Amino acid sequence: MTVFTRAFAGVGLAIASFTSPAIAQDYPAKPVEFIVPWSPGGGSDTLMRIVANNVSPFLGAEMPVINMPGVGGTVGLTEASRRAADGYTISQVHEGLLAATATGLTELAWDDFDPIALMTASPQYLVAGSGQPFDTMEGLVEYAQENPGDLTIGVTLGGVPHLHAAMIAEAFDIEWRYVGYEGTGERIRALVGGNLDLAIGDIASSLQFAENGDLNFLATGATERMPQTPDVPTFMELGTDLDLSITRGIVMPKGAPEEAQATMETALMELSEDEAFIEQINNAGAEVAFRGRDAYSEYLSNLAATVDRLAEVIAP
Repeated sequence: MTVFTRAFAGVGLAIASFTSPAIAQDYPAKPVEFIVPWSPGGGSDTLMRIVANNVSPFLGAEMPVINMPGVGGTVGLTEASRRAADGYTISQVHEGLLAATATGLTELAWDDFDPIALMTASPQYLVAGSGQPFDTMEGLVEYAQENPGDLTIGVTLGGVPHLHAAMIAEAFDIEWRYVGYEGTGERIRALVGGNLDLAIGDIASSLQFAENGDLNFLATGATERMPQTPDVPTFMELGTDLDLSITRGIVMPKGAPEEAQATMETALMELSEDEAFIEQINNAGAEVAFRGRDAYSEYLSNLAATVDRLAEVIAP
């Protein structure tokens, strides 16, 4: 190598070392679109909007939410997977994607994305319409056993709510008819409208209706009674081992730049420690449950193995 070549190479290395940090510091240079693959008003929409509305001071950019519901959340996730892997699109996943993959509803899998962070965990509730001939879980079980197959329950067919409802039915030796809705908000509105007898819901979608007397919480899948619903028993109190929660996390299209992934992960970690954010998430009936990229990937991998074993139960 000549002296000139060595000198030129040295200049190149110096330029590279100078420009690489600048590239990292440039992200994000514009808003990051947040595809929420569920309808407005449900738990995913409510909680992810809290993320989007609070993350800007930590990320340095706005995060507009775009709702893309359909086919158990797979319409929005398919769109997200096709977006440019440049760090300017993120989406939300929960156990529903793993269930949809296991039951053949979609060819997408969790590892078709780059997991960035697990953010929240939401205990699920069994919710009844106000006009039912029962207002407790014990009353429901008695009625359902005397009238097998008479009650309808709103779920996401082939999704986690379907799985949870099947687990409840098995635990209490009852039968009901499953009715499919895209998101939590949609089936809770159907329940309020008298089109269903029961539904799987959560505090974010259902608490206001319960406070107004339009709905009735029968039991929660939390391991302990929730502060927002202190009078609602857990399924464990009722003699089962049911622990029914939905976790929600953030992913990017596969192959997003390391700088973008790391920056987003750090911003979400800092957000997860913010007291105002924690309070808003708690008020929406969920808990902050942050896990970074490595821990979240491990969580999804282990969970996928569990869902695969239960796929036959929830196959639509």
